[in-house]
Amino acid sequence: MLRLIFGCGYLGERVAARWHEGGDDIVVVTRSTERADGFKRQGYGAIVADVSRPETLTHLPTSDTVLFAVGYDRAGGQSIMDVYASGVRNVLDALPVDTGRFVYISTTGVYGSASGDWVDEQTPPDPQRDGGRASLAAEKALAAHRLGGRGVVLRLAGIYGPGRVPFLKELRAGEPIPAPSTGYLNLIHVDDAASVVVAAAESGPRRVYCVSDGHPVERGDFYREVARLLDASPPRFVEPDPDSPRAARARADRRVRNDKILSELRVTLAYPDYRAGLAAVLETRNQ
Repeated sequence: MLRLIFGCGYLGERVAARWHEGGDDIVVVTRSTERADGFKRQGYGAIVADVSRPETLTHLPTSDTVLFAVGYDRAGGQSIMDVYASGVRNVLDALPVDTGRFVYISTTGVYGSASGDWVDEQTPPDPQRDGGRASLAAEKALAAHRLGGRGVVLRLAGIYGPGRVPFLKELRAGEPIPAPSTGYLNLIHVDDAASVVVAAAESGPRRVYCVSDGHPVERGDFYREVARLLDASPPRFVEPDPDSPRAARARADRRVRNDKILSELRVTLAYPDYRAGLAAVLETRNQ
């Protein structure tokens, strides 16, 4: 099979490795010539193009799966709407008509504030931040496109894993964390997120899935566990700037169900809650 990947970063690189190890051919689309050369050294094909510039998206190969996992680079000069919504639309327009499954990495940020209540795939979206609005617009662009019937949307909770656990430096130094201690965090270990992507690529079309470990945790409890594993002092918290992204995320305060990925995709999570995931990341790191 041929797998075409837009956004081969923290999540995408793990998905690519799994597909490659399974014998699939991988083609990565990247804006960077240097990164393209690196992907070629890994045995992947590489195309230098920019999803926000449709004139660069020429001669894309016919693939069995397209993964759109592009992250937003604030230094890139484009708006987040240009990268997500317009980017998805540009890619869809450029793909051959016989393209297979299209997997879009969205976010649970498409939901609004839930005051601690549970949300799932049936909860009406109500994004309150630019990232959530752009992701929802991208979902709608996929649904409306001629290839939309082959689309799968994965609304990911916060990804963590090796090299991606926030505030380690502050905790080790005993410095306060600029975030509220209350409110729920919804999380998914990056390796489990990769498992969901691989399973979703083989699933039925026109599906939407919430991707989390299904065990939301209060922010204070999460960082107390991080501190324990680091053998550091318990965390101290200070309120962030009320206009900051951290404050906006905290106001969402929702709990995300994962029943559908477990029942339909039959994914077995290697890290079914934050304790298991953090232990794998931080105990290995401290050895």
